[in-house]
Parts: sequence; C-alpha cells; structure tokens
Amino acid sequence: MDTLAVDFDKVNGLVPAIVQDENSKEVLMLGYMNKEALDQSVKSGKVTFFSRSKQRLWTKGETSGNFLLIRKIELDCDRDTLLIQANPQGPVCHKGDDTCFAHQNQSKSFFIDELRKVIKDRKNNPSTKSYTTSLFASGINKMAQKVGEEAVELVIEAKDDDKKLFLGEAADLMFHYLVLLEAKGYELDEVMEVLISRHQK
Repeated sequence: MDTLAVDFDKVNGLVPAIVQDENSKEVLMLGYMNKEALDQSVKSGKVTFFSRSKQRLWTKGETSGNFLLIRKIELDCDRDTLLIQANPQGPVCHKGDDTCFAHQNQSKSFFIDELRKVIKDRKNNPSTKSYTTSLFASGINKMAQKVGEEAVELVIEAKDDDKKLFLGEAADLMFHYLVLLEAKGYELDEVMEVLISRHQK
C-alpha cells in the first residue's frame, strides 16, 4: 500500500482504521493510526495503532498474543479512512469477545474459501502425501466419476435418518465438487452468478 496517499493532515495526524475479518467480513474493531503506526503495520504485517490514551504505538495483541494479521489495506475515497482486512489470532476485544462490538465471529461459511485455497495449492504444488493431489493426478474423468459416486452415496443416506452419516456424505460431495471445479478451471463465484441470475428472473 502507498502510505503516502493517506491524508493524515485532515484530522490532526490521525485516521480511523476499521478492522474487518478477511473471511467472515465481520467488523472486529476500530482504532486510529498515525503515519508511523501505518508504516509499522505494513512493515510487521500486524495491525498497529496509535494509542490516544497512552500516546504511543500499540500493536494489537502485544500483551494477549491475539494479533491481527494483515491481509489487505484499503483507503477510502476521501483518503482519510482505512479498511484493514485481517486474520484474528484470537478474541479481539479486551473483554474476551470475538469483536469489540460483542458480536460473534463464528460464521463457518467462510471456510469454503479457505478450502478452495488449499485445493488450488494442492493443484499448483503437488504433494505425494496429499489425497487432493492424487485426485488431480487421476484426470477429469476419474474426478467426475468420484463426484457421481459421492452424489449417489448422499442420496442413499438421505433415505435414512442418520444425521452424522448424511452430513458426512454431504461434506464428501462438496469437497469433491470443489476439486472438480478447480480441475476445470472454474470458480465457485461463477456458479453463484448463475444461481443469482436465475433468482433474479
């Protein structure tokens, strides 16, 4: 990020920095940064604020170990507010809450994106110990066949009332489906666009 683009002069050398979970998109907290705090944040990869009460730089997690690892920093249109995408290493609030707004940050849907990253990595960096790598090595036909097998197993479990087995087969199908999408070079977002288009009709 170009830290020189930030207009620190507009608000007496400080700008608000909104920290958001990169995966769940939950707003975690708000702090303030001067240029030195922003430079330190960029350099260390950990969110560092300027403490107005202590009048010094303060790295979030320096005492608790619950650091906010920076993934992306964006500047708003007026160049006086920062939006920081971060990966929290534990509860963010000093009271022990997930966020400073007492919201829970436990949405599991973001894990799909994490899983997709792992699948992509196994494709680009094969490992002989990885089951996912072996799927890519088997070829499209085998992968498509595996998705079909998992779908049939899910259908079979749907006829019974064993929640654990049904969810297990549902997870297997979703995983193999994501692998097939990656093998074909398609993104899950493209599938979502089709669903959104259908919904809008």
